[in-house]
Amino acid sequence: MNTPEDLELKFHRRMLQIYEQARSECGYTARRFHTMVTNQGGFQAAKALLSSSTYSEGLTRLWEEGRLDISMEATVLKHPWRELFTDEDLNAARKKLIALGFNVSEN
Repeated sequence: MNTPEDLELKFHRRMLQIYEQARSECGYTARRFHTMVTNQGGFQAAKALLSSSTYSEGLTRLWEEGRLDISMEATVLKHPWRELFTDEDLNAARKKLIALGFNVSEN
């Protein structure tokens, strides 16, 4: 069974994978996202981005690329990551994705 600390570390690694995936698959180097994740940790970076009322540069770019599926917002809604976040965080992610026309599925 994962402890919350184990899950946070795995989530941090997943956020770095998202950065690499966006770079390799979309040609998008999300420097601000990478800096946030590196400096704050993946979990705290995600919390900060979810608490913002605006769309991040990364979310906008992934929408333009048709790749919201690899966004941090889509990732936090999936198992097991959603266990780390509050209902408010998850609702913020869901709301942003739906507004951009993404079919939200939580699994």
